Amino acid sequence: MTGAPAASAIVTGAGSGIGRAIARALLDAGFGVTLAGRRSAPVQETAAIDGIRHPDALIVETDITDQSQVDRLFARHVERFGRLDMLVNNAGVFGPNADVGDLTIAEWESTLAVNLTGAVLCAGAAFRQMSTQSPVGGRIINNGSISAQTPRPRSVAYTTTKHAIAGLTKSIELDGRAHRITATQLDIGNARTELIDRLVSDGALQADGSRRPEPTMDAGHVADLIVQLARTPLEVSVPQLTVTAAGMPFIGRG
Repeated sequence: MTGAPAASAIVTGAGSGIGRAIARALLDAGFGVTLAGRRSAPVQETAAIDGIRHPDALIVETDITDQSQVDRLFARHVERFGRLDMLVNNAGVFGPNADVGDLTIAEWESTLAVNLTGAVLCAGAAFRQMSTQSPVGGRIINNGSISAQTPRPRSVAYTTTKHAIAGLTKSIELDGRAHRITATQLDIGNARTELIDRLVSDGALQADGSRRPEPTMDAGHVADLIVQLARTPLEVSVPQLTVTAAGMPFIGRG
């Protein structure tokens, strides 16, 4: 590639799964991308093409629950690319397999720290940058999961934090109006990753107590939607978007 990329994005949780697919798709589409993850090695793998790092990829090892590390992530990105056009707030954990009676305070706090506090810290840093850069504006994509709408059994910590993402997204969309900042809650169901494969390969626990295999879809389809959103003018807002594997037990009664 030659010349500077026309637009840039930060993708958290870029070392695996959906984050890896999104980061690679944005790089392939010509975006400058900062790949953030807790461990450097998996993120390095995401950024590599035939063993060589993509020229428009910046890797910043980041714990998104740490304010100072988040501030460093965004400063490094702007230093490299000059501005921030999109944040993909993707990093998250499933948390414990527990109902509210079994949930321990340590399990709750660790899930809350990543899925909600980390998302808020990254969104805040993005909002500050987007509202002060010239020209102002940008797009924030929050990975809500379909658990932001309908829970799986024994997923109280994950489900509660993902429901909170809906409020975060709506607040960003409202407060960002004056700054040309839009926000999207992207709810994904059964995109094929190592985590989902483990969850559904032997049959996923259903609301009636049974276990059944569930359909999955390639995470690349989610990444394609992100690229389309990244190319959409800021005059267009997409507050909420749901994408699932066709036929998975989500719509209706199963």
